Amino acid sequence: MTTARRLILSVLLLACGFAAGLVITARLRGTEDVVAQTATPSTVSSPLPGVAAAAAVVMPDFTRVAERTIPAVVNIASAQVVQRPNSPFANDPFFQFFYGNRDDMFGQRRSVERSLGSGVIVSADGLVLTNNHVVAGESGRISLRQLPAVSVALADKREVQASIVGVDPTTDLALLKIDAGNLPTIPWGDSGTLKVAEWVLAIGNPFQLNQTVTLGIVSALGRANVGISDYEDFIQTDAAINPGNSGGALVNTRGQLVGINTAIFSRSGGYQGIGFAVPSNLARRVVNDLTQYGEVRRGSIGYVEIAPLSTLAAQQLGVPDAQGVLIQGMRRDASAYEAGLRPGDVIVAFNRATITDGGQLLRLIQDARIGSTAVVAVIREGARIELKIPSSGPN
Repeated sequence: MTTARRLILSVLLLACGFAAGLVITARLRGTEDVVAQTATPSTVSSPLPGVAAAAAVVMPDFTRVAERTIPAVVNIASAQVVQRPNSPFANDPFFQFFYGNRDDMFGQRRSVERSLGSGVIVSADGLVLTNNHVVAGESGRISLRQLPAVSVALADKREVQASIVGVDPTTDLALLKIDAGNLPTIPWGDSGTLKVAEWVLAIGNPFQLNQTVTLGIVSALGRANVGISDYEDFIQTDAAINPGNSGGALVNTRGQLVGINTAIFSRSGGYQGIGFAVPSNLARRVVNDLTQYGEVRRGSIGYVEIAPLSTLAAQQLGVPDAQGVLIQGMRRDASAYEAGLRPGDVIVAFNRATITDGGQLLRLIQDARIGSTAVVAVIREGARIELKIPSSGPN
């Protein structure tokens, strides 16, 4: 083969190789374009396993509820002068046993008791609802001779002095009045329609952190016998409530006031997921009575001592199902005694409502309208009888 023919053959082979390379490259580019075009929509519409399910769950948005309700929650500061015994034996049972209450021997010392908390504006003309212990302090008592100095800090940074319309230690509520108008309010909600696991927001000033909002659910309804107040019918919630939240608002998803945050159950003093609020229906009744009468008017059947009914006592007294409340003692001037109730009786129903514990009975008695007559079913010596007991004012 001549040199010329070899040169021509080499050029032909080189050209064929170059052409084949172009064809392969073109096919690869076409494949990449197809993959890119199909991969982008696939990635958007079909995310990683588990992500699609999470994306489908839409969390509720409470921003508008918070915007409407936060301005109606205020910060409350109270200060009052209290007198305490100056005796070094004030808490000594040995001294008290032999000498009695002789604290006057050592005089009294005066100190200022301060408390901080939250409140809710319930009327545009300046009525503010809060807890009694926010106004009265740890003692829970207010001296009529020297009322506490109470100031209210509004959401717009104004600070105004408040007067005390009335207090109700029984429910741990207090009503204040400030000299201001056209104030933002939270509309009343019906706490009777609340359901367990319903979303609620707690708004207040924990640790002086103004207008703090926390979110949770209704954990339970009708909580009683927790040792917070004399009248207990609490909403339990896991919305974070801390010191300073007392008197703040518990709000439903419609922006309505369904409770007044009152207390927490805590071993450390901080949030542990168990908070209690006074239901709005009870709080509204207290506001109406304090506004109209200056006090809460409750029914009474006179001084009656009650006790839980044990299974053994129920068997001895002939009470079926061991349900009811045992009457331990009573005063002869009580309207219940005059109506025929006697120690040893077991109250099993009050105005047709079955009695399960003492707290429930006390609530029903206090809720009875003054001047009305309650139908009380009791078990006496194994027989069921009905008594008609008039409901009077407190004795």
